[in-house]
Amino acid sequence: MNTEIRRDSYLDQLLLRRNNGLIKVVTGLRRSGKSYLLRTLFKNHLLNEGVPQDHIIEMAFDLFDNQEYLDPKVFYPWVLSRIKDGGQYYILLDEIQLMQKFVSVLNGLADRKNCDVYVTGSNAKFLSKDIATEFGGRGDEVHMHPLSFAEFMTVYQGHYYDGFKEYMIFGGIPAVVLAKTPEQKMALLDSLFAETYIRDIKIRNKLRNVDEMGTLLDILSSSVGSLTNPNKLCNTFRSVNRSKITATTITKYIGYLEDSFLIEEARRYDIRGKSYIGTPQKYYFTDLGLRNARIGYRQTEFPHSMENIIYNELRSRGFKVDVGNLSITEQDKNQKPVKKQLEVDFICRKASRKYYIQSAYLLETPEKTQQEIRPFLRINDSFKKIVITSDTPAPFYTEDGILMMSVYDFLRDSRSLDF
Repeated sequence: MNTEIRRDSYLDQLLLRRNNGLIKVVTGLRRSGKSYLLRTLFKNHLLNEGVPQDHIIEMAFDLFDNQEYLDPKVFYPWVLSRIKDGGQYYILLDEIQLMQKFVSVLNGLADRKNCDVYVTGSNAKFLSKDIATEFGGRGDEVHMHPLSFAEFMTVYQGHYYDGFKEYMIFGGIPAVVLAKTPEQKMALLDSLFAETYIRDIKIRNKLRNVDEMGTLLDILSSSVGSLTNPNKLCNTFRSVNRSKITATTITKYIGYLEDSFLIEEARRYDIRGKSYIGTPQKYYFTDLGLRNARIGYRQTEFPHSMENIIYNELRSRGFKVDVGNLSITEQDKNQKPVKKQLEVDFICRKASRKYYIQSAYLLETPEKTQQEIRPFLRINDSFKKIVITSDTPAPFYTEDGILMMSVYDFLRDSRSLDF
């Protein structure tokens, strides 16, 4: 297997922001490739352009050898001592959230005209909720996801059908993708959960009851793509574990998981009313391999797994993604009006672009196809409507103008929504 993983879209995002006077903040799930992007791909690009080695200043704050630099009174004089002239310096700082008073330090560096500052961070509570406000208008976020399927295929040696099966089971954490055997991949995913993600959440939030957090993860892992809310989750806790956990505590735990980028919430949007619906909502795992590891690979459930993969792909392409809700009135067999709720799996938006998307693993019958496109026929606007399935041989448009596309065509080409 080739070990050079291409992350071109993220490298391009950094290059577009180069020397813009802002603090470039690369956020994302731990072990998703942020350090590799910044300290290998971006650094090598600078060196290949002719930037002198001594004009690239880097520091990884999560390494034991660098613990003393977590004190800004030690780090700041050190970095200033490396700036010898008026030439352009590139400052690359990894896991910046570990340093005390990092905001003041970064603002001080960014204030120097010959310093271009790039940092990574893994905690949304510190770095992602409001980058612009956090850094006094100087923050510029690049959010990084685990490997997309297209990125995965740059190192997978085999047909994309087989690659998709492996990707659906083990996900896109780079170290997991590069592991050689299924046993190694599973062991690494288990280790990452226990020794990295859960441990981080426990320490960061001073969490006492780790078992409750683990149970919540198990429940969310088993219900990917299902509508839920803290009250419903609370009832599940009580019926299965006889737990006295409250909905308020569950809401807090979900916040911890979101802050660590393990899961994302997809809110429901009323298509006719053009407003958000408070509850319930859906949760998707940022990496499907982590989800499968949590449940011991027992529930691969291809339809839900494919839906999660499509959600992640849309997010990695920079779309805001909601779940669509459509209220309609139809007549029953007695000709009486009956209100019904139809669901559109995803409404995705980016700038002026907007798409309605249904995820349908198999369309075995005409009735199943009609069920999937039914909501589209009741939406009265001109935005593109797409059904993504595993069994469509090539993209085509129906008589109603709906694009039918295979998940393979969708994932392998970043321009696929515009076929």
